[in-house]
Amino acid sequence: MINQYPAWKYALIAVALLAGIVFALPNLFGEDPAVQVSPVRGAPVDGALRDHLVDRIESAGITAQRTEVTDRLLIRFGSAEDQLRAREIIEDELDRRYVVALNLAPSTPAWLAGLGALPMYLGLDLRGGVHFLMEVDLAGAVRQAEQRYAGDLRSLLREEKLRQRAITVRSKGGLIVRFNDAGHRDRAYDLVRRRMPELIVESTVNVGDPVLDIRLGESTQREIERFAVQQNVTTLRNRVNELGVAEPVIQRQGEHRIVVQLPGVQDTARAKEILGATATLEFRMVHDESASALASGRTPGTAKLYHERNGAPILLQRSVMLTGEYVTDAASGIDQQSGSPAVFITLDGKGARLFSNRTRDKIGRPMAVVYIEHKSFTELVDGVRKRRKEIVEEVINVATIRDQLGKRFQITGLDTTEEARNLALLLRAGALAAPIEIVEERTVGPSLGQANIDQGFRSVVIGFILVLALMAVYYRRFGLVANLALTFNLVLVVAMLSMLQATLTLPGIAGIVLTVGMAVDANVLVFERIREEIRNGNTPQASIHAGYAKAFSTIADANITTLIAAVVLFGFGTGPIKGFAVTLSLGIVTSMFTAIVMTRAVVNLVYGGKRVTALSI
Repeated sequence: MINQYPAWKYALIAVALLAGIVFALPNLFGEDPAVQVSPVRGAPVDGALRDHLVDRIESAGITAQRTEVTDRLLIRFGSAEDQLRAREIIEDELDRRYVVALNLAPSTPAWLAGLGALPMYLGLDLRGGVHFLMEVDLAGAVRQAEQRYAGDLRSLLREEKLRQRAITVRSKGGLIVRFNDAGHRDRAYDLVRRRMPELIVESTVNVGDPVLDIRLGESTQREIERFAVQQNVTTLRNRVNELGVAEPVIQRQGEHRIVVQLPGVQDTARAKEILGATATLEFRMVHDESASALASGRTPGTAKLYHERNGAPILLQRSVMLTGEYVTDAASGIDQQSGSPAVFITLDGKGARLFSNRTRDKIGRPMAVVYIEHKSFTELVDGVRKRRKEIVEEVINVATIRDQLGKRFQITGLDTTEEARNLALLLRAGALAAPIEIVEERTVGPSLGQANIDQGFRSVVIGFILVLALMAVYYRRFGLVANLALTFNLVLVVAMLSMLQATLTLPGIAGIVLTVGMAVDANVLVFERIREEIRNGNTPQASIHAGYAKAFSTIADANITTLIAAVVLFGFGTGPIKGFAVTLSLGIVTSMFTAIVMTRAVVNLVYGGKRVTALSI
């Protein structure tokens, strides 16, 4: 008999609608302003830390609504004002082993979270997310370039067998190359001018020694600074991709600043730690006279003093064998022999050749891995908050070279698996071309964002009500069926956005509004076809069957062409355009399901298998 579905189709529709309701529900519960405390290098996060911080907060007259202790500590508050005051208190209580960050924590009930149902993210133009303003240390970029030139000069002079006493990078900029012989200096002068024309070279005498005074040209400095900012933007984008943030905004602002907006990000502490970190590695040989020099308290000119993580001093060669810039891939794991955290490193072709050549004649000698990190922190000085920069250089591993090293190798000596993961992420994403400092950090949720939410929600509601009224008046009972389908269409769109953990922006809301209008197009085509069949003298049951059957190809063609346009928008668009394309695509898919499958199921329940003389359409 026509116009009847088998029981399994009704069951499938019921399951889809139930899943849609469950995954859409978390969006009704909102978010709580919270302060998140995350450990660095295995610092303890436990009940004792929570109790201590809650006591300090409540003694200042701030009420903590709820706390959660997992691998991090999350303290929820009733207002943004309490959140901001509590962060200052917590920062003063904790040392640099912890990262303190603002957060917007979902208020999803535990039973929904247990099912994997989470709210969709809201973009920065609505509410939620984190905004960083970062300043690039251009002077640091120039100093790093001078250090690289110093290494290149040593290699160049060594190749030409020109002996130099020392190459020094001056604190005010530039390099001084000291020679024992004026003839070697003069030959080096001609060589450097010929091989490195971007440098300004002057031949002079300093304290009786023949020297070359070398400086970077103005155009060279500007190019280094421009490249540093550009490279940092690329590196930050790679790091954000590793964090898995949807629709980030990373762009240059002015000459030396970068704006990073992470809409809907939850773990803001990790974002702050990863984006602001400038960690990299250096591989240096242990100095031959390390033990004797440390015992005598005198450091040779070719050595540099470092400390291992246990505080033990060690002397390393000043010349660097390899830096992290040659790393193409890095993955964290466990060392099979010691069972300790490790990072497995892959070098590019040039790095592999360099490392192979430089370790070939050093088999049996100890080599150290130096972990370098630029940090910036706030401290109270005479009651005033001041930011201070610090460079941390630690020897994380000293191992004897057993074989000639090449493209792939591993390093150990890391404290925790989390530190190994972070270091692998930083090495994969690339080293920053210059140190950066986070000069502004804020969780975005101003009144403007709330106004955008209200206006967007109002536009969806108004459009939804107008469509409902028009369909009910014009198509009567069949119009009510279409309205039911339209309601569930909205629920399914929200559910899919939540399941995909997509970020909803203002253009995304525009896509939902457009979907509301387009979702009833299929029903209009079906209902008009049914009317036409009735006017042609067909029976009501045959008209219903013919209406759905004959309108399907037209509906499919129209929706598929729109879906193709949405896919193209997503593929070639950026930021807000992608947000619009996502909601439009999801709306097309869900409207095809609700407008054809679901409405047909409801019509079959009402009319199927019955003797019908007239249709309310």
